[in-house]
Amino acid sequence: MAKPDKSSWVYIFVQNPGTNETIVGQQDPEHQLTFIPVFKDRDSALQGVTQMAKTPGQSYEIQAILYEDLLSYAHQAGLLLFVLDAAGRILAKVGPDGRPL
Repeated sequence: MAKPDKSSWVYIFVQNPGTNETIVGQQDPEHQLTFIPVFKDRDSALQGVTQMAKTPGQSYEIQAILYEDLLSYAHQAGLLLFVLDAAGRILAKVGPDGRPL
C-alpha cells in the first residue's frame, strides 16, 4: 500500500489535546527509530491506539490532519512516518523528506 496523497486527511494521536498539544511519536528501540504513527482512517486509529506506548497521566485524542501538514511537521522534527493498519502492521514508511523508505 502506498503512502497517502498530500491532500488527503490522515489520523494521528495527539497528547494533551487543546492545551500544549503535541503529536505523539513512538520509538522502536530495536532499530533505534522514532516515528509518528499514521492511520488512513479513524476506525483504524481507534483500534491502533491499543498498540501505542502512552505516558501515564496524559490525555490523548485521535485527530485528523492533512497529510501535507503532517509531512511538514515530520520534516521540521526529523521524524519518520509509519502508515499503520488497525493491527499496528506497517503499510508504508516515509522519511522526514516525504520520500518512501
